Amino acid sequence: MLKIGDFSKLARISIRMLRHYDEIGLLVPKSTDQATGYRYYSEDQLPMACRITSLKEMGFGLAAIGDIIRNYHNPRELAKFLEIKQSEVYSELQETSRRMRLLETAIERLRKDETSMNYNVTLKTMPQRYVASVRDKIPAYNQEGILWNLLMTEISGLNLQYDETCLSLAVFHDQEHKDSDPDVEIQISVKGSYEDTEHVTFKTVPEVEIASAIYKGSYEHITDANQSVASWVNDNGYEFNGALFCIYHVSPAQTKIPEELVTEVCYPIRLKA
Repeated sequence: MLKIGDFSKLARISIRMLRHYDEIGLLVPKSTDQATGYRYYSEDQLPMACRITSLKEMGFGLAAIGDIIRNYHNPRELAKFLEIKQSEVYSELQETSRRMRLLETAIERLRKDETSMNYNVTLKTMPQRYVASVRDKIPAYNQEGILWNLLMTEISGLNLQYDETCLSLAVFHDQEHKDSDPDVEIQISVKGSYEDTEHVTFKTVPEVEIASAIYKGSYEHITDANQSVASWVNDNGYEFNGALFCIYHVSPAQTKIPEELVTEVCYPIRLKA
């Protein structure tokens, strides 16, 4: 029989961890002295200790290791555990590679332009939404309020229920900047189902992957934010996949102070083929 200290050295597992394995029933000593509480192990428990260590090095948690040990002599069941972990590790590897690419491009952008990190670009997926929408050509971009007034007027009597997130946004459908008559659509997220009105369309907007940047302040800053997102998209192997839109987290309807406005510039994207 081996004292816990000797077994610890042979198994290369700390005494603290051996005690923990005992407490959770993963590796129980052959005997325990009732008077002193000393734990004793046998040499034939060393292979089990090595299996546990090996499985930990593969990334398995102790709970999963307990399940694996119980099926260790069933090759098919053991293979299932290993294949699942292999898939998880592969996903983690892909995520690590993505983060490395983000870090590399961020460093490269900083080397080119020290102000490039003023706008932090985020990759995320916007879920499917049900919205009230108004789309029309307006005299100029700064007259978007025409559409919002139209929307609010026509939905005022509908007893509308707003979605919990209640996103208010504007989609810019033109392929280029327009000095006049831009094609703009506004949307607000709602719950339920409603009949279209004269100018308001109710529709489901599908899920979309976007690159976005949030900025605070006047809409005069939107060009800089757009440039940061566009550079990020290009540097990280993506391409544009739809019309630019802006989410108004704090809009002119909520504050008259330009410095308090909060806007998120969003570009639908996809990986380059």
